Amino acid sequence: HPQLLAPARRFWAGVQQGPPDAILGLNDLFKADPNPKKVSLGVGAYRDNDGKPWVLSSVREAESRLLAQNCDHEYLPITGLGGFVDAATKLAFGEECEPLNSGRIAATQVLSGTGGLRVAANFMEKFMPKGVTIKIPNPTWANHKNCFQDAGLSWEMYRYYDPSTKGLDYDGMIEDITDHTPDQSIVLLHSCAHNPTGVDPTPTQWQGISDAIKSKGHLVFFDSAYQGFASGDPVADALPMRTFMKDGHQIMLAQSFAKNFGLYGERIGCLSMVCSDQAEVERVMSQLKLVIRPMYSNPPVWGARIVDTVLNTPDLNTLWHKEVQQMADRIITMRSELVKELADAGSVHDWKHVTDQIGMFAYTGISKEQVLKCRDESVYMTDDGRISIAGLNTNNVKFVAEVMHKATK
Repeated sequence: HPQLLAPARRFWAGVQQGPPDAILGLNDLFKADPNPKKVSLGVGAYRDNDGKPWVLSSVREAESRLLAQNCDHEYLPITGLGGFVDAATKLAFGEECEPLNSGRIAATQVLSGTGGLRVAANFMEKFMPKGVTIKIPNPTWANHKNCFQDAGLSWEMYRYYDPSTKGLDYDGMIEDITDHTPDQSIVLLHSCAHNPTGVDPTPTQWQGISDAIKSKGHLVFFDSAYQGFASGDPVADALPMRTFMKDGHQIMLAQSFAKNFGLYGERIGCLSMVCSDQAEVERVMSQLKLVIRPMYSNPPVWGARIVDTVLNTPDLNTLWHKEVQQMADRIITMRSELVKELADAGSVHDWKHVTDQIGMFAYTGISKEQVLKCRDESVYMTDDGRISIAGLNTNNVKFVAEVMHKATK
C-alpha cells in the first residue's frame, strides 16, 4: 500500500556547503591551466630538480630489507611501534637527555604531525584547567587553529612575523607571551622552519624565549615537522627543544616524519610529553591510550617500521643524514637562484629575506593583488604570498622570477 509509506526523509538537507581548502583549490586552478610552463608553488612537499617526488634511497633500502624479513601486517598497540618511538624521541632530544634516560618522557606513535596535534589537543582539553588558552604564532599553519578549536580549546595569536622587516618580531613576541598572556597558559612554537614564513629565532633568541616562558610558568608545545630538513643537520634543528629541556621545561612535542623522510602518505609521527617522574608517565600513558582508542584505535605499521629501520641501522642512518642534507642544500640553492634571477630580470626590490628564511617555504611579502597577477601568468602561490621553494628548480626558476618581477615592479 504505497499510501501508507512515510515520505522519504532528507537527513542531510540542512548541511551547509563548507569552505574550500585554500591549497586544494589552488591545485585545481593549476591543473586546469593549459600553459605548459605553469609552476605550482603551493603544496608543501619536496620535489627534485625535475619537479618529481623523491623517494629517499635510505627509505627504499629499508623497505627492501623489511620485505626480505617477510613482515606481517598485524595491528600495532595503541601507542604504536616501540622501536620507532624510542628512535623518534632520541632524534629530538639527543642521547644525553636526562628526562629521556631517566624514563620521564611519555611518548606514543601518532598519525603524523596533525595526529599528534589533535591527540595532544584532546588531552590538554581534558586535563588542563578549564578555559586555558593556547597561544599560537601570527601567522601559523592553518590547521593548528582547526586542531585546537575542534578539540574544544580556545586559541589566541601572539606576534611573530614583522611585515616591515620580513623577519621575526622578537620584542612583540616576548611582550605578548609575557605581559598579554595569563600565567600557566599553553604556548605553541614551531621548532624550526616556521610555516608559512620560514622565519626562525636565532639561538640567542630561543634562549630568551625559553626564559620568558619559564618566568610565566607556561606549558610549551613544540610542533616539529622539519627536523633535519631545515638546515640539513638534525642536531642543529633540534636546538630549540634541547634548549628548553636543558632549562627544565616540561615540554610537549609533536613530530612528523613526512618531510624529512619523504613519507607523506604513511602518516608517521610521534607525540611526547615530559613528566615529573615515572609514575606520572604511567598515568599520562594510560590517558593517552584512552584518547587514541576511540579516535583511530592504533597507528599504521609500515612507515613506522621504515623510520625505525633507518634510524636504528648505522649504515641507513648515515645515508639518511646525507639525504636530508641533500634536500636542504637544494632548497637553500633555489632560494639564492630565485633572488639572483629576480635581480637579472630587473627587479630593484630587496629580496634578501628570501635567503634569510629557512625550510620548505618563503614568505615573499608580495600582496594578494600581485599574487593574482602571478596566477594570470601561470605561477601559482597562496594568497598570502607564501611559496614552496621545493617547487622551484633549474628549469623553472628563471620563468618564476620573471613573472614575480612583472607582478611587483
